[in-house]
Amino acid sequence: MKQFILYILLVIAALAGVQAQDIPPKPDPPRLVNDLANQLNPSEEAQLEQKLVAYNDSTSSQIVVVIVPTLGDYPIADYAFKLGTDWGVGQKGKNNGIVLLWAPKERKVFIATGYGLEGAIPDAIAKRIVSQVITPQFKAGQFYQGLNDGVDMIFKYATGEYKADPKEDNGEGGGFPPVLIFVIIFVIILIFIFRNRGGGGGNRGYRDLGVPPIFFPYTTHSGRGSSSGNWGGFGGGDGGGFGGFGGGSFGGGGAGGDY
Repeated sequence: MKQFILYILLVIAALAGVQAQDIPPKPDPPRLVNDLANQLNPSEEAQLEQKLVAYNDSTSSQIVVVIVPTLGDYPIADYAFKLGTDWGVGQKGKNNGIVLLWAPKERKVFIATGYGLEGAIPDAIAKRIVSQVITPQFKAGQFYQGLNDGVDMIFKYATGEYKADPKEDNGEGGGFPPVLIFVIIFVIILIFIFRNRGGGGGNRGYRDLGVPPIFFPYTTHSGRGSSSGNWGGFGGGDGGGFGGFGGGSFGGGGAGGDY
């Protein structure tokens, strides 16, 4: 009897181990594009990775694309939620992560949204992206294009929900401080006031106040770059690579479909 019970416990443990292995471990080194089913060529994978890393650097939101050989016994929604939570996709406290999961064997796609992005990408929007953007391309055999277009649509809805934490000012570059601009404007006003007193006696006027006759720039440039409205712009630049997941969590938001 004891041997039978031990045998049952071993079987249960083995089944539990198989079930646990259905969810792949967090990638090491960390990546945002994880093709575990070999559906993309290296160039496609690299281009998509570069685009997602640039978006993460710009917004702090993390979008991970995962392609798995099979879902096993998991419904695709449960698989996506568990994977997102186990990997910690998104920033801790912001939960601004998204998992775009594709299971080629089952011919299913699902977008899972972290708590923090459920407002920007509600279930209806996630469903629209899958059914109107991704799966039509999949049906035509254009798998990379479907993923790429789906990611672009996610950018469109999610951008602006969160921004990356501002970098500390190290005093190098960055334009004029506001106080300096105020002082320059004040001195320029004084110069004009004393120039208008007594015709050519303007120089004497501001000398009496101890203001030297110097030239000030009448226009300033902040040195800050402008952001492009083209979603494809996130694919540009070499970037520094993905630094890792931040510990986000998922609460059940999202939608999917098959093809």
